[in-house]
Amino acid sequence: MAVHVEAMLSLEWSDALEVPNSPDLASAPAEVRRSWVNQADEKQVLATYRAVNAVGDTPAPWWLRALDRGKLGSRAEGHAIEDAVTELLTSRPGWVYVPWADFGEIGYWEFVPSESGVYGPATPTTVQFTDTHRGWIHLVPAHHGPGIARPIDFTVADLRAQIEDIELIA
Repeated sequence: MAVHVEAMLSLEWSDALEVPNSPDLASAPAEVRRSWVNQADEKQVLATYRAVNAVGDTPAPWWLRALDRGKLGSRAEGHAIEDAVTELLTSRPGWVYVPWADFGEIGYWEFVPSESGVYGPATPTTVQFTDTHRGWIHLVPAHHGPGIARPIDFTVADLRAQIEDIELIA
């Protein structure tokens, strides 16, 4: 009898990412930090992620991928970045947190007024968390029509300094 370790690891990892049900829709990243990856011992989370990721490309929050590569110091550091963005965007009208994203991801922010493009409906300006650069934020400008807008590498400081211009352009 053969045992499929990969399948069990994948199933366990799916459970580790699952956020317990809530009757309310999350309005900030902190509200979806109820999963095992956000609550368990950080070293255990990282070791489990590495074991599962060794089998294949594994879904995970941006901060865990960055932590795995040694680009982020801790899970708390990642959460602090999410919280800083939340503090900025919740204080401004028009920004809405969208908790659903690819499995394992924490969600993103949309600037709702940017959905009404000059030439009809547009994909709104979004602020996404990323592990692809040390600023940890991608700003995706509102766009209309075919093709995908290219994300712009940002930091929390960039976002804070340029937020009014971003909202005007949108």
